[in-house]
Amino acid sequence: MGAEGLPCGSDGRSGVLRVFSVAAPRQKKTPVARPAPPAGAIIDHGFIPVRAKLIEVAAFLDRVERHGVDDDFRCAALREAAALLADGRPERARRILEQLSDPTTEPEPVSSGKAALGAWRAPAPLKTRAARRR
Repeated sequence: MGAEGLPCGSDGRSGVLRVFSVAAPRQKKTPVARPAPPAGAIIDHGFIPVRAKLIEVAAFLDRVERHGVDDDFRCAALREAAALLADGRPERARRILEQLSDPTTEPEPVSSGKAALGAWRAPAPLKTRAARRR
């Protein structure tokens, strides 16, 4: 197919506009169902990276214990979440995320001004907060 040359510009001297024909839109391809991977492929693919992450968590907990800060609420939250890994119940990822997340639905009356901490800690009673400020 050829292109027609049409003058463009009000005086016809500004050049030539080329007009090309447009092809019909492509039809969407129907997705093809892929066969399920062999059962062992999941382990072959994911075991080593997950093993490394588990060792990293253990090393972190060892470090905080050596430095005497293992009573921090975040460390306690990690230990509680780790217990969910071995309980044999489904939906571990969801349950661990919920374990580490803020369960409240109402905003705090006054913002603490701090960024996310990675684990939820119940707010201290007002008397304790006032004592800390003194």
